Amino acid sequence: MHSFIKKKYLIPVAASAFLFVGASFKNDFFEIAKQIEIFTTLFKEVNNNYVDESNPGELMDKAIKGMLASLDPYTVYFNEQDVLRFKINNTGEYTGIGALISQKEGQLIVREVYKNFPADKAGLKPGDLIIKIGDVPITDFKDDASQLLKGVKNTKIAIQFIRQGQSKTTEIILDEVGIKSVPYYAKIDDKTGYIVLARFNQKASNETKQALEDLKRQGAERIVLDLRGNPGGLLNEAVNICNLFVPKNEIIVTTKSKNEKYNNTYKTQNEPVDTQIPIVIIVNDKSASASEIVSGALQDLDRAVIVGSRSFGKGLVQKPIDLTYNTQLKVTISRYYTPSGRCIQALDYNNKDKNGSATRTQEKNYNAYKTKKGRTVYDGGGILPDVQLEETKSSVIASVLEKNDAIFDFVTSYYYKNQNLGTQIPAFSNADYQIFKQFVKTSKYSFETETELALKNTLAIAKKEKLDDSILVEYQQLLSALQKSEESQLDKNQEEIKKIITEAIIKRFQYEEGFYQYYIKTNSEIKKSVSILNNSLEYKTILKI
Repeated sequence: MHSFIKKKYLIPVAASAFLFVGASFKNDFFEIAKQIEIFTTLFKEVNNNYVDESNPGELMDKAIKGMLASLDPYTVYFNEQDVLRFKINNTGEYTGIGALISQKEGQLIVREVYKNFPADKAGLKPGDLIIKIGDVPITDFKDDASQLLKGVKNTKIAIQFIRQGQSKTTEIILDEVGIKSVPYYAKIDDKTGYIVLARFNQKASNETKQALEDLKRQGAERIVLDLRGNPGGLLNEAVNICNLFVPKNEIIVTTKSKNEKYNNTYKTQNEPVDTQIPIVIIVNDKSASASEIVSGALQDLDRAVIVGSRSFGKGLVQKPIDLTYNTQLKVTISRYYTPSGRCIQALDYNNKDKNGSATRTQEKNYNAYKTKKGRTVYDGGGILPDVQLEETKSSVIASVLEKNDAIFDFVTSYYYKNQNLGTQIPAFSNADYQIFKQFVKTSKYSFETETELALKNTLAIAKKEKLDDSILVEYQQLLSALQKSEESQLDKNQEEIKKIITEAIIKRFQYEEGFYQYYIKTNSEIKKSVSILNNSLEYKTILKI
């Protein structure tokens, strides 16, 4: 009887559920089809009727990017050129000149030159301003002009550039360029190995494994893994890197989504290299995504001590989806969770403030979780290191000086005034710092902190509302006080800024390899990591092992 009653009511309920799902799917499909039809009609009418000649490709590009901008910064549309760059970032290989280039104010700026690659062989230096590639002036090229520096191997390209105010020319022969995930590894001392993991492309786990095995052959009995500044990359590579240090079939990360096919649990699949070797991982506020999977998983599994400052806080997973005409959509499909169950996503893109900015999870709202050994860890705001170091945090003024190129331009000037230094680079003294301050002042770099930008924005709004006359005196007083405060920050944060300048000078003279050779001897975060590894009691106490 009970069975009959259950069936009598259960079948209609189940049928209703299917009808509801079907109706919901039908309504969603109709709404999508409706909006596509509206947009298609509008797009056609604008292009046919607008008073001036319009560019359908540019209009569509802006329309798509504007739509996606309302979601999160990781859901993006790639045109054909973007797709090529995305593939280069993931594979780590391309044919080009072997230099880091940025485009600014109608010029291509050489940011960094990689040793023994085409740009280096052709004599290009950081700070050079490329103004012409072949017969094409950069100012006439609307798209990403750096694409003109890619092509078939052995192609010869004429380059015109400006160096320290003088026009020069050179010829670059394109060649294969490999972007290493592990740009540097070495022994810090007799027993400590150091590995820099800069990105998570398809070579990341193999290069890390090779570095680890080579260091062990050299006698390394403990490892410092440096993930500072690593923006992330491929999730499976993060899992494979964890697998070097933890056993097979260990859960590293879980992804959850509204779409069930994206709900996955990622376990280690291979035999590890070493499950016992002590590890310290260094992170900072620029360590994100896959970097946080590695540091978060090994923290949750009590397999590594995390040192530095709180990481960026990106707990979202993206998937590239191929579209028509060689274009692509990279879309956020899920959130990821570390072994303890925490999602470290810091910004909530579903809840935005009145200015349209994503809200940040407040520390009071973080949830506590337990590691394998019972240590407390938290979600909602990146990976919080086991040992926090204030020196890993960037001051506002230092970040601004890097962003507005004040440090970059000063180091360029310093390089050409001191080319005879070679490898004998003296410490950047207090007297040198005074020269830097004068350089910043005379060159009139804008500090434009968030506070200053907000103040200037207030005046702009006041002008629109014709209120500027009544507040102009107070505005100038406040701006002057703010700028004096910013100048005082140059003195307050002198040691931090001197360190950044020194490291930039080392890299300019001795390339990346020389920089890291200097870094492992002087960097305070590395010194602290080695200190922890040298003290087995401290290491075990932190991990509760």
